[in-house]
Amino acid sequence: MSPAMSAKAQLEYESRVRFRQSAIAAVAGMMLVAAAIIQLGGVHTKVEELTLDLITEHKRFPVDLIGACVNSIGLVAVAITLNFVYTISKARNPEIKTFIRWLAVVGGGLSAITAIVYAVVIASKANDFVGHGAETYQQANALTSSGLVVALPLIAQFASLLLTGGFVWIALNAMRVGLLTRFMGYLGIFAGVLVLFPIGSPVPVVQGFWLLALSYLFTGRWPSGMPRAWATGQLERWPTNAEMRERRDAARGGGGREKVQRPVKPARTAVAVADDDSSAAGTPSRTRSDTPKRKRKRRR
Repeated sequence: MSPAMSAKAQLEYESRVRFRQSAIAAVAGMMLVAAAIIQLGGVHTKVEELTLDLITEHKRFPVDLIGACVNSIGLVAVAITLNFVYTISKARNPEIKTFIRWLAVVGGGLSAITAIVYAVVIASKANDFVGHGAETYQQANALTSSGLVVALPLIAQFASLLLTGGFVWIALNAMRVGLLTRFMGYLGIFAGVLVLFPIGSPVPVVQGFWLLALSYLFTGRWPSGMPRAWATGQLERWPTNAEMRERRDAARGGGGREKVQRPVKPARTAVAVADDDSSAAGTPSRTRSDTPKRKRKRRR
C-alpha cells in the first residue's frame, strides 16, 4: 500500500471513530473530577489516629465506594483515550515504541481495579473493627497489617507510575507528529506528572481540563485551527524557533538578509585639509621635514 493510500485509509478510520473517542475523553475528564469531589464529601477525621480512621471509614463506606467506582470509570476512559492518541500517532510515525501503549493501558486498568478493591477491603476491615471487639488500637493495627491492605497501596502507586509514563510519552509523541499543539502537548505532559505527584488541589483539575480540551479537539474544532496532521494523515513536525524566524523574515520581504557594511573612511586631519587647500591654490604643500618645529615655553 502506498503512503498516500495509507494516509487516506487512516483519515477515513479517524473520521469514523472521532466523535466516539471525543465522548470517551469527555467522560474521562468529568469522571476524574467528579470522583475527587465525591470523596471530599462526607465526614472526615481531623486527626490522624488509626482507630478513629476505621470508625470514620465505617461511616463513609457508601461515599468512598461510589467515589471509587466513578474514579475507576474515569481511569478506564483515560486508558482508552490515551490508546487512541497512541494509535493515530504511530500511524504517522511508525518509529514510536510499542511499550508506550501498554504503559497507558496497563496503568489505567490496574489503577481502576485497585481503586475499587482497596475501597471494599478497607470498608470490610472497618466493619469488623466496629462490629466485633473492643475497638482497641491493637485490634485496629492487626486488621490493617494484613498483606492485602499493605500490598494494595503499593500496587496502586506502581499503576500510577505506569499511567504517568503513558501520559507523558503519548502526549509528547502526539505533539511531535503534529496532532497536538505545543500547548496541548506540554499540558498533557504536566497532567501526566500530576498523576504520580498530585501537587496542590486534590481535585485533578489539570487532567480534567486536558481531557475535555482533547475531546473538543477530536470533534474537528479548535480555536486556532486544526493541526495539519489531522488533514494530511502524515507526520507534520512543528517548525523550530529558527525556522519560524526565517519564515517571518521571508514574509517581510527579505528583511532578514545580511546587510553589507561599507568601509568607513578615516577622518581627515587638519594637515591633510591644508595640503588639499595649498594644492588647489597652486602652492607646493609642505612636508613634515619642511615644517618648522614650535618651541615649547618653559614653565617657571
